[in-house]
Amino acid sequence: MPRIALCAAAAALLALGEGAPLRAHEIPADVTARVFVRPDGSRLRVLVRVPLEAMRDVELPLIGGEYLDLAAADRALRDAALLWVVGEMRLFEDGRPLAKPAVEAARASIPSDRSFDAWDAALARVLGPRLPDEARVVWTQALLDVLLEVPIASEASDFAIHPGLERLGVRVVTVLRFLPPGGPERAFQVTGDPGVVRLDPRWHQAVAGFVRLGFRHILDGADHLLFLLCLVVPFRRFRPLVLVVTAFTAAHSVTLIASAYGLGPDVLWFPPLVETLIATSIVYMALENIVGASLGRRWVVAFAFGLVHGFGFSFALAESLQFAGRHLLTALLSFNVGVELGQVLVLAALVPALNALFRFAVPERVGTVVLSALVAHTGWHWMADRFATVRAYELGWADWRAAVMGSGLRWMAAALILAVLASALGWRWRAARRRRGDAEVAVAAEE
Repeated sequence: MPRIALCAAAAALLALGEGAPLRAHEIPADVTARVFVRPDGSRLRVLVRVPLEAMRDVELPLIGGEYLDLAAADRALRDAALLWVVGEMRLFEDGRPLAKPAVEAARASIPSDRSFDAWDAALARVLGPRLPDEARVVWTQALLDVLLEVPIASEASDFAIHPGLERLGVRVVTVLRFLPPGGPERAFQVTGDPGVVRLDPRWHQAVAGFVRLGFRHILDGADHLLFLLCLVVPFRRFRPLVLVVTAFTAAHSVTLIASAYGLGPDVLWFPPLVETLIATSIVYMALENIVGASLGRRWVVAFAFGLVHGFGFSFALAESLQFAGRHLLTALLSFNVGVELGQVLVLAALVPALNALFRFAVPERVGTVVLSALVAHTGWHWMADRFATVRAYELGWADWRAAVMGSGLRWMAAALILAVLASALGWRWRAARRRRGDAEVAVAAEE
């Protein structure tokens, strides 16, 4: 009898499970969230569209376990909005956190609905009538549209948002659009958790943010750090380093700013080519250290490779420039300042470390060769791997000609001008050194 009772209980549970509107609580792999933010008088309005299947731990009323029961779904849709949209979202006005926004409306939409392409259409969709009760919408394909509102002091304030939507899936892309009163729309696209996004940053906010970004980038970039090591190893005195590092800085500033303004080649194979050239620069500098580096040639080489590294900086910065607002040039210069601060920190650590190494551990020449050989070995592997990526594009003569005839000609002209300027500066510097040397000789002869 106990066995019969257990079997009966299990059968009853299975029957209940088959009849209940249960659904799997799996985390979606890819989720795209669309968000509008618009100040409107004394309130801030936020429109959000997310896939309904990302609303986990919410019991949705279903018909046949597949179709959303639209007649009974209003409460569940609001609960989903409160839990998954409002839950982790934070809004700020002039740096002060606002209250949690209220859910003014929540609607289910079909996947083919295009109303969230524009604010007016999206607002009309959310405030309009819900889908007919008899409509058959598969719940895993449905969209959740939400209108949120929160009181504000002034629509002219400085607003920021932490979307908090990264929990919705394994990879969440948030397309965010801010509509300031009387100003142009600002669009952002972020992946995962972007932190607090300033929707219309002031110039000082752009400066602070991009200085931090540049500082972190130089410390996280292994290839740039190895290049700096190659620069420092043979010249560890202040004056030679100033000349070499200044040449490198000036060059990468030129290509970084030019690329940000759309003057660089716009072809798919160009970024991997630049990454290959960066690795090549490391190998070249390391080999030059081994055979013997000349200060007169080193700063010219640093300038030439700095142009290449500037493109590399621009690729890393491309996605972040959307946070500059109206201050693109300010952001670029600030990023450069952050890079230079990072380089100064690296040099401040490298120079005394190398001096101590060559004084107490190994002779300078032996240490230079060993360190440079290790760097060259690493750079060579990077260069081979990255060149394999470039070769995968199977470039033909037409591809090269299109790049050269387009932005390539502009860069050739710019490179020629920069080369002339660099040669002129080098000539003046060498002439100044000769004059100082002659003066010192004359003083010594008089004594």
